Amino acid sequence: MPFERDVLRIGNCSGFFGDRFSAAREMVEGGELDVLTGDYLAELTMLILWKLRQRNPERGYASTFLAQMEEILGTCLDRDIKVVTNAGGLNPGGLAGELGRLAERLGLRPRIAHIEGDDLLGRLPELQAQGHPLTHLGSGKSLADAGVEPVTANAYLGGWGITEALRGGADIVVCPRVTDASLVVGPAAWAFDWRLDDWDRLAGAVVAGHILECGAQATGGNFAFFTELPYRGRPGFPLAEISADGSSVITKHPGTGGAVTVETITAQTLYETSTPEYLNPDVIARFDTIALSDAGPDRVRVGGVRGFPAPETVKVCVNHQGGYRNSATLVITGLDVEAKAEHAVRLLFDALGGPDTCAETDIRLLRTDHPDAPGNPESEARLRVTVKDPDERKVGRRFFDAVGEIALSAYPGMYVEQAGRSGSAYGVYWPTLVPADVLHPEVVFADGSRIVVPDPPRERFESPRTRPRDVRPALDGDTVRAPLGWVLGARSGDKGGDANIGLWARTDEVYTWMVAQLDEARLRSLLGEAAELDIDRYELPNLRAVNFVVRGLLGDGVAATTRPDPQAKGLGEYVRSRWVDIPRALLPDDRAIAADPAQAVAAR
Repeated sequence: MPFERDVLRIGNCSGFFGDRFSAAREMVEGGELDVLTGDYLAELTMLILWKLRQRNPERGYASTFLAQMEEILGTCLDRDIKVVTNAGGLNPGGLAGELGRLAERLGLRPRIAHIEGDDLLGRLPELQAQGHPLTHLGSGKSLADAGVEPVTANAYLGGWGITEALRGGADIVVCPRVTDASLVVGPAAWAFDWRLDDWDRLAGAVVAGHILECGAQATGGNFAFFTELPYRGRPGFPLAEISADGSSVITKHPGTGGAVTVETITAQTLYETSTPEYLNPDVIARFDTIALSDAGPDRVRVGGVRGFPAPETVKVCVNHQGGYRNSATLVITGLDVEAKAEHAVRLLFDALGGPDTCAETDIRLLRTDHPDAPGNPESEARLRVTVKDPDERKVGRRFFDAVGEIALSAYPGMYVEQAGRSGSAYGVYWPTLVPADVLHPEVVFADGSRIVVPDPPRERFESPRTRPRDVRPALDGDTVRAPLGWVLGARSGDKGGDANIGLWARTDEVYTWMVAQLDEARLRSLLGEAAELDIDRYELPNLRAVNFVVRGLLGDGVAATTRPDPQAKGLGEYVRSRWVDIPRALLPDDRAIAADPAQAVAAR
């Protein structure tokens, strides 16, 4: 039946495969809801699902979704709550079939649809023969020149398949690799009967979907100023009250933990973004037009979003096997830490047959030690050695044995905290583009009927080569040496092999200072590991924010990188911890103290 209310309430119950199991029941039972969505997919998840499907060809989907639905399916049907999820992963038809069998066991009769058309793995030779090089978005190398064998290749579909499924009467829509925001765009377009070219409305729904997609990160989870929020237990999951014009109010069910504030929504808006033009298959949402405002306790209004026509190309997530990896962590205690680490590395690679034995080696000395430490643990540093090679035998038991063999012949106080007995396979993420017109998605119902998904009008989009900078006068006056985090919030994450760091100011005056002081060169000086990397900087004055994208920081992506924080989750907090000269007038009253770092720490 058609949707007949002025506001569509869409809730999220999952931000990743492994998120809080009870969230689906909490969202359905906690208050009014029209649509329940769940986001289970990421680039890494596609590799995980591929491995699961290698063991069982009937799998390839997020199985926890089935168990969640067993708890809530009857309630959803009774209350006419639609369910839309991308838990279908690599096998949406398989999950839809399992849902049908689950419903039959429960004595229920939902109308279930799934979407097909994202899987391009079998079509890659055809696409290459047609002249599509499948060029890596970072390196510029073609897939053919890389000489790799892909194991997954999935296009990011838009929301119109979801819209058509709901128009066809579906109670549950199982999606494959749609964009995260599509889980909200599709239901909103269905509820308000939007046109394919309602760019501003669609863009508003994209922003709402982007805010909801990571669950509790919108309601106080992972929030830079978490100590200022009241603790009421685990954060509730977010929901969006979407209006026909595409604007929304982000909120959560009454009585749940966490908080929804302009700043918690700002943080999530900046997460895993790059340019202000946020490309989706259905529309380009301009994040530099987003207006956030307080709409009451735990309510934030999102409006003003403008949209460009849909782009001519669609992103594709290709994954291929990279080889095998292993690592060992050696603990170094007390004095002469660097000399001990160097000695251990020489001995280890002598045992392995030389430093070039493996295709790739990463050595990191993690200085967690303190001089004259009050306790043994505080005096310890860690030497982390990671090896990678196409041959598992080189990095498996052979590496493990080499670590063990130096246990009594290395540096004083040596002990091994961790070492793998065998190598583990890892994958490499290959982001690329294809023309949208090579995709032919369809909606499939349980009775075998199909609906061809319409394609929106598209235009060629080119990101501006130059962008105007917000030139503001520097602030005069006394400065204090203090951490950036006293005046700036941050949220960081991964974008394939790149990392983004979104920084926002808490006041207009701090934003003026940040824009004038924090450019690419300054970030490099604060972030030593990015010294030789390209950095892009984007200003978002509407959010009092600056977004940095550090190109190549994560190498070949989360599954392959040897960086200890493979998704750059802590990168923003590291930047916030760096000490810089800040005008005293910008510091909160309780922070406006002497420049001596020891005094500053003591005052916290």
